[in-house]
Amino acid sequence: MTAPIFGVFKKVTPPMSDTEQAAINAGTVWWDGELFSGKPNFSKLLNYPDPTLNETEQAFIDGPVEELCAMLDDWDITHNRKDLPPEAWQFIKDHGFLGMIIKKQYGGLDFSNYAHAKVVMKIGTRCGSAAVTVMVPNSLGPGELLQHYGTEAQKDYYLPRLAKGIDIPCFALTSPHAGSDAGGIPDFGVVCKGDFTDPITGEAHKDILGIRLSWEKRWITLAPIATVLGLAFKMYDPDGLLGDTKDIGITCALVPTNVAGVEIGRRHYPSGSVFMNGPTWGKDVFIPLDYIIGGVAYAGKGWQMLIECLSVGRCISLPANSVAAGKVASYTTSLYARIRDQFGLPIGKFEGVDEALARIGAYTYQMEASQDLALTALDLGEKPSVISAILKYHNTERYRKTINDAMDIHGGRTVVWGPRNYLANGYSSIPIAITVEGANILTRSMMIFGQGAIRCHPFVLKEMQAAMSNDGVAFDQAFSAHGHFILTNIFRSFWLGLTNGAFSHSPKSGVSARYYKQMNRVAANFALLADMSMFSLGGSLKFKEKLSARLGDVLSQLFICSAVVKRFEKEGATKADEPLMQYAAQQALFDAQTAMDGVLKNLPARPLAWLLRILILPTGLRIAPPSDKVGTKVAKAMMQGDETLSRLAANMYIPQDENEPIGVLAPAHAAVLATEALEKKLRHMARNAEFSAISPADQLQEALSKNIISQDDFDAITRARKLKRDVIMVDDFDMQLHDFDPNLLQRHVF
Repeated sequence: MTAPIFGVFKKVTPPMSDTEQAAINAGTVWWDGELFSGKPNFSKLLNYPDPTLNETEQAFIDGPVEELCAMLDDWDITHNRKDLPPEAWQFIKDHGFLGMIIKKQYGGLDFSNYAHAKVVMKIGTRCGSAAVTVMVPNSLGPGELLQHYGTEAQKDYYLPRLAKGIDIPCFALTSPHAGSDAGGIPDFGVVCKGDFTDPITGEAHKDILGIRLSWEKRWITLAPIATVLGLAFKMYDPDGLLGDTKDIGITCALVPTNVAGVEIGRRHYPSGSVFMNGPTWGKDVFIPLDYIIGGVAYAGKGWQMLIECLSVGRCISLPANSVAAGKVASYTTSLYARIRDQFGLPIGKFEGVDEALARIGAYTYQMEASQDLALTALDLGEKPSVISAILKYHNTERYRKTINDAMDIHGGRTVVWGPRNYLANGYSSIPIAITVEGANILTRSMMIFGQGAIRCHPFVLKEMQAAMSNDGVAFDQAFSAHGHFILTNIFRSFWLGLTNGAFSHSPKSGVSARYYKQMNRVAANFALLADMSMFSLGGSLKFKEKLSARLGDVLSQLFICSAVVKRFEKEGATKADEPLMQYAAQQALFDAQTAMDGVLKNLPARPLAWLLRILILPTGLRIAPPSDKVGTKVAKAMMQGDETLSRLAANMYIPQDENEPIGVLAPAHAAVLATEALEKKLRHMARNAEFSAISPADQLQEALSKNIISQDDFDAITRARKLKRDVIMVDDFDMQLHDFDPNLLQRHVF
């Protein structure tokens, strides 16, 4: 029966480019494969070990990371210095921040992926430019590539120097004419013979075999100050000096920037951020063959090297910075919304504000839960390429949403730039996170489902491989199993849709049980919808980017919801966090349902879409968004400023100095709550014209003189009002701004 199907399948299977093949082959399948199965094993999810910091890692975060954060003034760095202060640079080098991923045998810190992410995250809560400076050498770059693929000589020379900051690395991949299409870089190197003077030893070599390179790269972080340049280029051997292959392919080399012809030193200014980022270029630059990372044996293997390492780095750097933004937004907005009042009420008690505040908390909870689950995979030795794409897209998008909501709640407080404004730099930096490491539009519309449908599906890759190798027996086995898989999911999807998953299995009882059951339902729906979309569209599905994006959204929201319930269990399933977990999980499930509905409305095969709607959504759109009641509970819990907010803001850098704009929030919050009843009493007296004084300050003095309040009450109210004013105030400058010099700010006292 499968023979004629095999013939058709071979015809409709789309051709796969070398870069696509490398992307499919790179990385591993983990929990994403369970979700694609349509019947995820949640006991397996809960049994994954929770990531933790060892004593050395915790001591580093409590010590050097805390010290570094205290040295950083984001306003001064961004608007005056346009760089980190020299003492911060030296501290970063001296304490091994640039060598967190490098093994101890080479002088590195050899931290876990979890520790690496938490270091970046904490620095990011203080200064985004410093976080980027630290994260890039530890992410996709020379250090990572050398450890995996470098020759022993390359490792022995460069890794100790990178670990101690003696060498500053950058990695030049992106070209002006090949942004997200990294496989289309025009930069090239030709194998030839030439003369070369070693910039390290000064030794001159005549007529040696090497590569003559020409490149133009843009948007390269640390390029302006790099001492060693990781370079991706297309390598050619037209004269056959290395063998019969003329077009060798993408290759990665490590080039000291003092090699003749290497150009660096110019800077970009990315969205107002001042981390070192800039162009590099060179024309006819000759390098020896042993500059290739891994040596000649790795010539042409650069793309696969990059893809494999990217699946790790994309789970760490940008997601950690997004978590940092969420923590800052959650902490500052929760306290500000309780301190700031209008119309006689804290602004957080207005439903419009509590709606936005609940979103901030839920998205922050989702972001950290999702990254922690991905970091679990990394520290188990996985390289989850699909999960890394999910994390990159959804965490950076949630970064955008949380900062927008935080800015809305703060209103004029964060419109005005100045040292007091703790949100503006994060807000202006959003385009960087959205764009780098694969633009978000591309990641959502092409990568998540496009890669996941082949990589994570139980049978599709096997069928494609059988078709490409013309193996009818292997195809028969895979296709038969696939048919059984589809039939099973038809019945499961209909039954679970009919009952909204009510009778399916949950590994936990209590408040979280309903979310496991609904995930069972959505996973079965997704498995059927994905199969039928691929069946009806075949190879053309890769060009239906809107449908692919929505299918990817379903998979992503299932992953996020999984991470949320796992985090809730990991943190002890506390009663205080129930509303936050409910909101975060319910929102993910609702978003998954919305995406499925979008696929069904736009699937070109309309009769199939109608049938699928009956099988997947037999009783309509049953999954509701989070209720207003739950949202208000989340906002109230956050504004209390105690355990729920403490867990949301865990590992955030919070200054203890009340003169700091974030440092003043907690004492102001405590002081306002402590004097709330007294202030209410004074307002009531003022409304009843019981004071002869007009101004609030004079009324307070009058209340003291009439023994309406005690001296302790007077002192407490005076302090609370001062701290509250410090929280609310914005900066002003002289008419010329004077380079935003903070020493010229005027401090008004009334």
